[in-house]
Order: sequence, then C-alpha cells, then structure tokens
Amino acid sequence: MTHRPWTADNGDGTYRNPVLNADWSDPDVIRVGRDFYLTASSFSKVPGLPVLHSRDLVNWEIIGHALRRGSDEPRPGGGVWAPALRYHDGTFWIFYGDPDEGIHVTTAENPAGPWREPYPLKKGRGLIDPCPFWDDDGRAYLVHGWARSRAGVNNRLTLHRMTGDATGLLDDGRLIIDADLLPGYRTLEGPKLYRRDGWYWIFAPAGGVATGWQSAFRSRHIAGPYEDRIVLEQGDTGVNGPHQGAWVVTGPQPPDPARPGGDRTGGRPDGHGHEPVRDWFLHFQDRGPYGRVVHLQPMRWGEDGWPVLGDRGRPVAGHPKPVRGERVTAPRTDDDFSGPGLGLQWSWNANPDPTRWALKDGKLRLECRPGPEDPRLRADVLTQRLPAESFTASTTLTLTGGRAGLAVLGDTYAWVGLEHAPGGPRLVCRADGEDLMPPVPVPEATARLSVVVGPGAVCRFHTDRGEAGAPFQATAGPWVGAVLALFAGGEAGHAEFGGFTVTAMSGDMTQRGRSNDSTL
Repeated sequence: MTHRPWTADNGDGTYRNPVLNADWSDPDVIRVGRDFYLTASSFSKVPGLPVLHSRDLVNWEIIGHALRRGSDEPRPGGGVWAPALRYHDGTFWIFYGDPDEGIHVTTAENPAGPWREPYPLKKGRGLIDPCPFWDDDGRAYLVHGWARSRAGVNNRLTLHRMTGDATGLLDDGRLIIDADLLPGYRTLEGPKLYRRDGWYWIFAPAGGVATGWQSAFRSRHIAGPYEDRIVLEQGDTGVNGPHQGAWVVTGPQPPDPARPGGDRTGGRPDGHGHEPVRDWFLHFQDRGPYGRVVHLQPMRWGEDGWPVLGDRGRPVAGHPKPVRGERVTAPRTDDDFSGPGLGLQWSWNANPDPTRWALKDGKLRLECRPGPEDPRLRADVLTQRLPAESFTASTTLTLTGGRAGLAVLGDTYAWVGLEHAPGGPRLVCRADGEDLMPPVPVPEATARLSVVVGPGAVCRFHTDRGEAGAPFQATAGPWVGAVLALFAGGEAGHAEFGGFTVTAMSGDMTQRGRSNDSTL
C-alpha cells in the first residue's frame, strides 16, 4: 500500500488547501460536462503545458501534455508563461505566451492529446498571459498582458478582435485597462475574460507574485470602461499573494449512471450544514522553493453583483468539497520505470536526445556524455516537482563511467551520487560544485540514494551508507520552484536508475491506512 506525500481530500467530504501542493504555476481551469481540466505554466520544461483532470476540483491526475518539444538548450525563466485553457466549438484550446517570441495557440479534440503543433497568433517580445473569448454574437477576442522585462511596459491589458478560428487578429489592439491609473496597482497581468448576466468580467492578479492580490473588473462593454474591486487578498491569513487563476462553475450536476449511489452535491445541500456552492476560484500561492501551489476557494456573488472569494475575501484553509464521492488521488510521483514511457510527472530540462536514454528491464538508462558539470545547464536531465512540504525521494544507481546522481535543482543545486575517478568509483555529495563530504570509495559502483526534504525545503541526502554531507537549503529557480532531478554526465559510460519512489514523512501521512485509489 502506497501513500502520496500530499492528499488534499480529507476523506470526510471536505478538503484542505492547497489542493495541488506542488509547482503548478499560473493555473487555468475549465469545466466540460462533469469533468474539470487544468493547465499551468511549464516554462522551458519538456514536455510542456501539462494537462490535469479532476471530477471534483480537489483530486487531480496528470493526463498529458500539449507541447511535445521545446528548445534544445535550457532557458531558465523562459518558455511557456501563464496559459489559458478553453473549450469552444467541440475543440480544446490552449493559448500561451512566450515572452521572447509571442502568443501561440494549440488545439485538440481530446485534452489528453494528441495536441496539434502550436502556431503563432501574435509575434513580439513581452506578449504574455493571453486569454481568448468567444462572445454570444459570434465575435471573438483576445486579451493579454505585458512583460516589462521584454516590452518595457507592464501593468496594462490589451484587447484584440480575433477571427473565430483564432488564426489571426483583426485589429492592432486597444488598451482597455491601464493600471498605472489605478491607485496602488502594480504588475497587473494574467487576465481571464468571462461574461455573466450582461457584464463582461476580467479576473486578473496584481501586486506581484509573492505579495499580490486578485482583482475583478467589470464592464457592460467588452472594450470598457471597467470598474475594479479587490476580491481576494492575504489579510490575516498565512496565504501570501493569493492570486492568478480561474473561475469555474460546478453543479447542479446529473447523477452518474456509471457510479451508482455516488453522492454528488451539485445544487443540493452538502451534508455539512452549508448551502451548496456553485462557483469556485482556483489560484496559486508562491511558496519559494516549493513553487506556486494551487488553492481552491469557494465563491459567491454578493448582493451588489460582485464576486466574494473565500471567507469574505480571505483564503480558506479548507471547505466542504465541490463534489463528493470521487476517488481520492493526487498527481503521480513514483515511477518503476517499467515503461513503455516515463511517468507523466517527469520533464526534461530541454529537448532530450532520444538516443541517450531508454527504459529497459525496470530501469532508466541515461548515457554519460560530455557537457557542463552543473545539471541545470544540461538538456538531458530528468526532473519533477517537489510534491509536498516534507517527503523522502529514493532511487538506486549503478554507474559504468562518468558521474550520475539524484539532485535538487534551483537557483542553487546539490546532488548525491557516484563518479568514476582515477582511483575507481566513489560516492560523492556536492552543492554548487563543492564537496559536502569526502568522497567514499565504492568498488561495486552501486548505491541507494535518497533525499529527505523537510519543512522550509531543507534537504538531507542519504545513501545506503548513511547520511551524506551537511543539510542543503533548496532554493527557487527563475519563476519556478526547486525540482528533483536524475542526471548523468562525463566522457563515457552510462547510469542505470532503479525505481523512483516518493513517500510521506512519518507524522505527515494524512491518509493513513487508505490506498490512494480508494473511493469515498
């Protein structure tokens, strides 16, 4: 029986935040029928644009990626920023901005893929955070923000008329919100455009990633003028910078004939003395080395017509679930490398050479090839997100040449593993190129490796010979949290990694005695 390092479902009809306790940055969410789908920024990771699925907004699984390839070299802080996911005319659409290239679009009939090769919709530097909108009259629009680092301006939103098939823009765009004119506003970005009861709504964050808030803007006309209100901010809670996300509507939902007896709250009382909640808002919270984790807030519409998020505009720590009766799960972290492909939780630093890695006999084989000793600068490094505040990640390694290991990568990096030296193979632990312990001869060139990550992302490396080196403080990278990584390098040889497991720390396991695949 395995246990996820974090599960948001409490098992009693309620959930706790964050519902995704890992770096799912800039989430956007839609509902199609009884299913919810989420995508997030992937920056320069390959594959990119992950797609997650849920039936209740609490329990999520990765089902695919919209981008199969990226750049040939790592682009720290570059690549895919703040995508928008939509379903229109029988098609799933993802619009995303690359701050160095412009706004791109990809589509699919099945959100799990395959997705079509992305095409450019608007070229240029500093064009970010696009969101499409198809209006009731058949007209289509695109709204986007600006990155000061590339465009020289930000804190403003631009609107374009767009062709219905999203293959071109019909005008030069117009400034619809200039937040430089709004008292206290800075870094307005990440717009999501909706319509409700004759009002056009733009949900957009401002104030910066770690310290900002969520605003809502409304107008009777899509081009404005818009009035604004802050609808979610930290207040006296511990959730800093709660913003950038998506409004999604649940129930009433029909019963599922495939799940007889399933309790779906939909538009009915939820059994906990609460009125049913139909509207929800998912957003991120920046947690430094852990990245941008995703929270779920109940949402209602006030008597004055404005949305009220969380508890009177403050984030909630938990709440009755939007939908009950779904399977308890979380994004996968383990991988036994039995194939036929890698688990969907993995991504590469950049486009890998397919001839330099393979899955065979329950092992991941990475070829040792020349390149930078710093794993952050190599394309052929396999990574995944830190999946909780506290956990242990473990694997086994056999090395025939060069060097290889288990790493934690961010603005700084450290790793434990093996290297072949003139005197023979040895066990090493290094941080930013410096030894954390004296190398230890290992004639058999085989070791079990693990990293224990504790509160505050303090990492302690271990091998089958005991703790290795001093504790290491994980750090965030450019716009991303730290990642776990497997890598190999050197002049020749190869590394073979056995199964990769991630387990909850003792005392942090909240789903004791319950399988991850149980149904409540």
